[in-house]
Amino acid sequence: MFEAENLRDWIGESVLDQDGDKVGTLESVYFDTATDTPAFATVQAGLIDRKLLFVPLNDAVVGPKWLKVKYGKKLIKDAPSIPTDGELEAAAEPAVFEHYKLPYQTGSGGERRLGRR
Repeated sequence: MFEAENLRDWIGESVLDQDGDKVGTLESVYFDTATDTPAFATVQAGLIDRKLLFVPLNDAVVGPKWLKVKYGKKLIKDAPSIPTDGELEAAAEPAVFEHYKLPYQTGSGGERRLGRR
């Protein structure tokens, strides 16, 4: 996993799937609001539909000019998405976690789990 303070340096770099194939470009990072750690990235994929796909950052690895995630391209391409000028709605958070079979739990006060930076 990469350090949170280096995230801005990776915006615009390539995101690779588990096989090293390019999925798209890193657009933003969503942090876990309970732990303040990077949890998901949005990846801009495709030239026609121009949507942002969500991909978990657990076990992500960085290299020169790329970020490699541990998920396959098809799973990522089928992930929940938002428009390039959109924001993840609180009601849509569970679907992002469920898509990757990750546990989802709101904060103790019912607050959002993910925050964009």
